[in-house]
Amino acid sequence: MTADPGPGSSGFPLPPSYGPPSYGTTPYGPAPVPYGQPPGYPPHPYGQARYVQPGMLAATADRERTMDVLKAAYTEGRLTKEEFDSRSARVLTARTYADLAGIVADLPAGPAGPVMPYQGYYPQMAPTQPTSGLAIGAMVCGIAEVFTLGFAAIPAVILGHLARAQIRRTGERGDGMAIAGLVLGYLGIAGWLFIILAIASHS
Repeated sequence: MTADPGPGSSGFPLPPSYGPPSYGTTPYGPAPVPYGQPPGYPPHPYGQARYVQPGMLAATADRERTMDVLKAAYTEGRLTKEEFDSRSARVLTARTYADLAGIVADLPAGPAGPVMPYQGYYPQMAPTQPTSGLAIGAMVCGIAEVFTLGFAAIPAVILGHLARAQIRRTGERGDGMAIAGLVLGYLGIAGWLFIILAIASHS
């Protein structure tokens, strides 16, 4: 009786293997990382230059490294207890690398290295000039002519001229309100002149 040939012998090929894939060295670069094992990020050594974007959001690990710098500075006597407490509170509320870098900018080492200057465009907000109080008063007096039978016309004209002179000198806002007060004031004065002339012509 002839024995059956075993697997791998002539006439019986080996069955395919369905075991887990191997992650050995490949000729096309580094071996792939198995699922569920994300690559680790080694801690950034203090003192090594690593430019970061100032607007990049900071992670919990970045805040912990910043706290390590503060603790070391406090231990070395570079910070007082009040400064350490104050800066520690700022670390907990910091949102970006720029916030963290500003907290430890005057200390020997920081967790993120130098902050790379951002070359983008930051629009500069022009300071808003206050509104002239004289211009507001001129417009209020011009509107009040309706309730004062025109007696507020002269104050509206005076305040309007003073407001325009002040606006030209200081650059404050409110030129439109000053002009409105002048117009209403002169209309009130013209109305009173018309009434006086009408009364004089009938007498």
